[in-house]
Amino acid sequence: MTNVNQPQHYTTGKYEVIDYIKDKLSPDQYEGYCIGNVIKYVSRYEHKGGKEDLQKALVYLTWAIDNYDDNVDLPKGREVSG
Repeated sequence: MTNVNQPQHYTTGKYEVIDYIKDKLSPDQYEGYCIGNVIKYVSRYEHKGGKEDLQKALVYLTWAIDNYDDNVDLPKGREVSG
């Protein structure tokens, strides 16, 4: 599952790309990004990546759930300071 969780082409620099994306987006934007990727991978799994695409969708869904749990008490559109 290395190609799903930590593909080499996304981890060659100092920071993993998903961490940079999360840092630059608001919690709502990041959640939308994750859900968009869930839709992408679920929609194409039968035609392109098979099980691996379903695994990728699960990773993005897990990130969206974690983000939701971390920000459930925040008003919509409000960024987390810290």
